[in-house]
Amino acid sequence: IFTIESKVLDRKYDVFVKLPHDYFWEASKSKKYPVIYLNDGPYTFKVAAGVTHMRKMDKAIVVGISFAHGENGQFSRVRDLTPVVDDSWTKYTTGGATKYLEFIEKEVFQFIEQNYRIDTERRILSGQSLGGSFGAWVLLTKPELFSSYILTSPSLWFKSDWIFELENKYAKNNKSLKANVYIATGALETLDNGMKNDMVGGHLKFAKLLRSRNYQGLRFVDEVVEGTDHYSTFPVGLSKGLIFAYKHNVLAER
Repeated sequence: IFTIESKVLDRKYDVFVKLPHDYFWEASKSKKYPVIYLNDGPYTFKVAAGVTHMRKMDKAIVVGISFAHGENGQFSRVRDLTPVVDDSWTKYTTGGATKYLEFIEKEVFQFIEQNYRIDTERRILSGQSLGGSFGAWVLLTKPELFSSYILTSPSLWFKSDWIFELENKYAKNNKSLKANVYIATGALETLDNGMKNDMVGGHLKFAKLLRSRNYQGLRFVDEVVEGTDHYSTFPVGLSKGLIFAYKHNVLAER
């Protein structure tokens, strides 16, 4: 666990790091590794550490970014993971994702890449819920930052489906979207099962839209996972998303 004092955000964040089993082997001393970056670190890092425990899945450095020091976790994540202000969120501050992404790009990347042997062309971003919609926003604004995106239960409903407006603007100016994208939402994430928003409906709409664009360079797989809800989809989605990434040699050994 390391603490980064962010000059970009003027806040402190803990960063959790797990290295692959072979990182310190003599035979691996010149090997460079891909990195899995995760938001909501106190939850997602634990899951990712477990998912990558077995040798076949243990091919990357795992980095979890925690919440800001001294802040309630929900307050920190809502601010940092939402790209635009939504005044209907009266209990929380929204719209801080641009600066938060700058923090990741300029300070978290720099810290990890200065201290570990990193293949900078093989970064993967994984996010759950607001972290998933944050990932969708990064995909449509700076897709080149990451080679792969694993987005589970993404909150595509944020600010009245604003992400769909962003995708439409992206499509008007771009014919390519070079990335490997896996999206998973639980089949139980529906209004009938107590969700405030139809997560499955938003997922299917977004998936249909991405496929209709025929973006050059986009490898896209999506799945509505049977039997999981908003609190249990991430472990399944992350596991399947990594298998998808491995299949396309994104995280495979070079």
